[in-house]
Amino acid sequence: MRSLLMSVVLAAAGLFSPAEAPAQDPTLRFGETIPAELQALYERGLGWLANAQTDSGSWTGSHQGSGLDGICLMAFLASGEDPNFGKYAANVRRALRALLSSQNGETGYLPNSMYHHGFGMLALSEAYGCVDESLLWEGKKPVRSIAQALELAIRCSVTSQKKNRYGGWRYSPDATDADTSVVGAMLMGLFAARNAGMEVPDECIQSALEYMRRSTGKDGSVAYSGGFGGLGGSLNLTAIATLLGAVSKSKETNEYKAALGRLRENLEHKEPNYAEYFGYYAAQALFQSDYAAWQKWNTAKIRALHSAQRSDGSFSGGAYETGMSLLALALNYRFLPIYER
Repeated sequence: MRSLLMSVVLAAAGLFSPAEAPAQDPTLRFGETIPAELQALYERGLGWLANAQTDSGSWTGSHQGSGLDGICLMAFLASGEDPNFGKYAANVRRALRALLSSQNGETGYLPNSMYHHGFGMLALSEAYGCVDESLLWEGKKPVRSIAQALELAIRCSVTSQKKNRYGGWRYSPDATDADTSVVGAMLMGLFAARNAGMEVPDECIQSALEYMRRSTGKDGSVAYSGGFGGLGGSLNLTAIATLLGAVSKSKETNEYKAALGRLRENLEHKEPNYAEYFGYYAAQALFQSDYAAWQKWNTAKIRALHSAQRSDGSFSGGAYETGMSLLALALNYRFLPIYER
């Protein structure tokens, strides 16, 4: 029902035409039966995240900040559990309160960097419309509504980008240089906010997409920073560029085709650095671009994560690693709007 509802919303927003929606493979749109192995793996991971959440609603450890809180929040939302009355409703509400409370009420900044800001904005967008805000504060005085937080976050994004000579973002809101990792996180947050019905300036989106195109080489590699050519960048960045090309409807561009080609050629790639980061983006990039390739990759990923999961349910014992690993599998559930294809 939620997926069908989102189809209507996206069609109304012009993200696909009503004529296209019925033609889609129902399996692609709604997914297949969730394997018991995957369900058990995901549930163990959520159990660990629930226990690791602080009383304030945040998570600690490496990469802590609004981005990590957003990643862990999305892991709960993506499972399909009722976010208002389900098993983890209290965890969802605490995480949202932490995100909203961490935001600078004047600038709209979600700390501790623009990378965190992008993931925080993404999580708020996915929560908007599915979380009942009358239950959110549990008798406490609300800091702000999710819509107000998104408006502030978008304003911060635009203001920060205008200071940037490349038309992108880096770690500081005042940075004048940019890198493709942060730009990817920011763009996905902005796309999600737009899909949620928030107003995001077209020039903001297009300027950042142009930076990504300039950063992509003919071989599909993507430069980390500088905005000029691929220069043999990591496959992480190629996955980001592929995803952005797909969701921005830029599949006809040479840059998108090159990035997708490089990703397809490396389906069995084992990322030595930031493996969870690669899994998170590769899952979405392949799902949005090549469903058959995603199915093959997804089957292997379930096996790999089943072997890697610790007895306590975590991955590598950290909230970041656990949240990102679960989100690499979340497309099997097809619950979050950002995963609509």
